[in-house]
Amino acid sequence: MNLNRVRRREFLTLLGAAAASPIVARAQQQTMPVIGFLSGYPAESFTPEIQPYIAAFRRGLSEAGYTDGQNVAIEYRWAENQSSRLPVLAAELARRKVAVLVSTGGAASTLAAKAATNTIPIVFTTGGDPVKLGLVASLNRPGGNATGVTMLSNVLTAKRLELVNEVVPSASAIGFLVDPNNPNAAAETSDAEVGARTIGKRVVLLRASTEHEIDIAFAALAKQRIEALVAAGEVFFESRRSQIVALAAQLAVPAVYNREFASAGGLMGYGSNIADAYRQAGIYAGRILKGEKPADLPVQQTVKVELVLNLKTAKTLGITFPLSLLGRADEVIE
Repeated sequence: MNLNRVRRREFLTLLGAAAASPIVARAQQQTMPVIGFLSGYPAESFTPEIQPYIAAFRRGLSEAGYTDGQNVAIEYRWAENQSSRLPVLAAELARRKVAVLVSTGGAASTLAAKAATNTIPIVFTTGGDPVKLGLVASLNRPGGNATGVTMLSNVLTAKRLELVNEVVPSASAIGFLVDPNNPNAAAETSDAEVGARTIGKRVVLLRASTEHEIDIAFAALAKQRIEALVAAGEVFFESRRSQIVALAAQLAVPAVYNREFASAGGLMGYGSNIADAYRQAGIYAGRILKGEKPADLPVQQTVKVELVLNLKTAKTLGITFPLSLLGRADEVIE
């Protein structure tokens, strides 16, 4: 056997394999399913408050058998708290023909996704009622191309008013911070007004949809000598958690917010576990990638609502939590 001929054959084989490898890599990349992730939040790299939510989504996706960069790709679109950008971003992902469109960071995100496509499967997270918002036909049988998780964060206003009233029963007026651009704003405002009347208090609306407007709202709170505050369960407020907690501390105003605010220094947090809702959304996205249909996947409800009290903040404000409230708390931060 001619040794040179054998070596030449081996060389040509290796050369052919090397030339084919980019083609194989491209083919694998093309066949890898793509998840479009649409969010009303700023990009996670600029918003530490939402990083745990994105990590939880990836964890849920992993539980369903998918890992970003290995057997699935995720393309992110961030609206930077500007709801007017959501329709354009949703349309981009629809044109991209993603396998699943995950819409998070507020009801406006899912409404934009629904308007962009009626064929691509949509998995949403929302704090409002998805039936009233027109996202699904019913919770058990969503129908259409959308399903997801509802966190009830926008239907807890009356209870938050009761909680802050337990802590500051002498307050004659309670401020209610709400984002007027949120599709749930009208319902939340109505709930606040009804809830305030129930406990014999006056509610003062403080509207804010930008960072600057939050400053203005707190200035109005101070000027009107409002002695307590309830923040609506808004996506925008979640992304500005540190700013809101700092302003409340500066004015020494007792306040109750979404559950996660207490860990950031807020006095009281009351609501669903948002990170767990994102994890469930990741699981649903994975199940859809495996062939299940949104119409057949019931909307998940995070029915467990948790009360978190921050004793350190209470001490700073000169507040003592009633024993009855401490006894009901799911978590106490010391």
